[in-house]
Amino acid sequence: MVIFSSLEFIFRFFPAFLAVYYITPKKYREWALLLGSIVFYAMGEPYYVLLLLVAVWLNYFFAKKIYSCRDTRRGRKCRKDRVVAALVMDIGLLAAFKLLGAFLGSAILPLGLSFFLFKMISFQIDTYRGEMVQKPGFRQTAVYFVMFPQLVSGPIMRFHEGGFQEEEREYSWEKLEEGLQYFVAGLGTKVLLADRLAILWKDIHMIGYESISTPLAWLGAAGYSMELYFDFWGYSLMASGICVMLGYPFIENFRHPYASRSVSEFWRRWHMTLGSFFRDYVYIPLGGSREGMAVTMRNLLAVWLLTGLWHGGSLNFILWGLSLFALIAIEKLALGKLFGKFPFVGRFFVLLVIPVTWVIFAVTDLRELGMYLGRMFPFAGGGIAVNPRDIIKYLGMYWYYLLAGVIWCIPAVSQFLKKHRRNPAVVLLTVLVFWLSVYCVVSMENNPFAYLKF
Repeated sequence: MVIFSSLEFIFRFFPAFLAVYYITPKKYREWALLLGSIVFYAMGEPYYVLLLLVAVWLNYFFAKKIYSCRDTRRGRKCRKDRVVAALVMDIGLLAAFKLLGAFLGSAILPLGLSFFLFKMISFQIDTYRGEMVQKPGFRQTAVYFVMFPQLVSGPIMRFHEGGFQEEEREYSWEKLEEGLQYFVAGLGTKVLLADRLAILWKDIHMIGYESISTPLAWLGAAGYSMELYFDFWGYSLMASGICVMLGYPFIENFRHPYASRSVSEFWRRWHMTLGSFFRDYVYIPLGGSREGMAVTMRNLLAVWLLTGLWHGGSLNFILWGLSLFALIAIEKLALGKLFGKFPFVGRFFVLLVIPVTWVIFAVTDLRELGMYLGRMFPFAGGGIAVNPRDIIKYLGMYWYYLLAGVIWCIPAVSQFLKKHRRNPAVVLLTVLVFWLSVYCVVSMENNPFAYLKF
């Protein structure tokens, strides 16, 4: 499997592809991207290439049929029937593989299944709603579905966001430089922070949850919270950076979620393209928040149950989705005004409860999950007395990664670097981060991205 933070991608696949892409005349570059994306997918998932291509053709076929229905009473029924057929196909394919994955393991899931199918679902619904400027061509549609920067883990870009029907795409050295800086920022976030913090979580698992103290349990939860964030944010920065280098727009997928003042705001800032997908295609069609609090709660419950099931079929993912629904419901019913009046209380609440929800997300065995939560909240007694000095050992080993992670979570830091990205000191820092990341990839363990099998 070729991942963005691997030497094979950084020094072989992407430089070779980028050279071919820019040598190719502009009017044929989408074909070059389409072919390169198929090769990229085949390098990681050769057995499912045919499934991907068939899904691409069928979704283009259905979208073309939906678009061709006239705007009459009979035509509207025609559009509805055809979009329902397309959605049954896409959702059925996703559900079938998710069920197989739940029983047979995630190894059976095609690479990036949820991400390319969510693109296909949004494409069908947007075509049905009449949001396409003109009838989509096969080339633009296929490139949108399979473009390799977003194919395996998103972001879930909408068709209109990528300007796929524009006559002329913008290419420049400035865009190439900007995209490269995004890529290096993502590479450093992934390799220098996420992969190093992942070792802390693995160490705690190796010790055994029954043998850790309460402070270490909280340290592990905080470390995992940052690890998951930096892993996925790093991927999103690299993916969007590559898109910018290829002439496509930057798609923001994370907006400093740990600076949020409520859990609701946290999830508007975390994995923003997935959140907007569920908002626009599930929450709002169900009625959103327009029909009273009872209906709003029902719609939120539906969204969070689906979000939990999307992440996995095991019970902990359902509990994770329900816990987030409960927290957001509590905010809407009781705590929202308090957080609005005292933002620091909301920030503290987010930093307290979000790591707990990530533990529910991470620990799939319910017995072990209960044990870990028991260490975090030792109300029954005993938790804090287990190996009370272990926190000193692991703080000594990981404090600099944790401190760097806290600093990188501060919005002003990345905003400053973005504003001054052409400053020689920032350019030098970018070069340093790149080669330090390469050194870490060569000399240390390089973990695959957490969302590669979703």
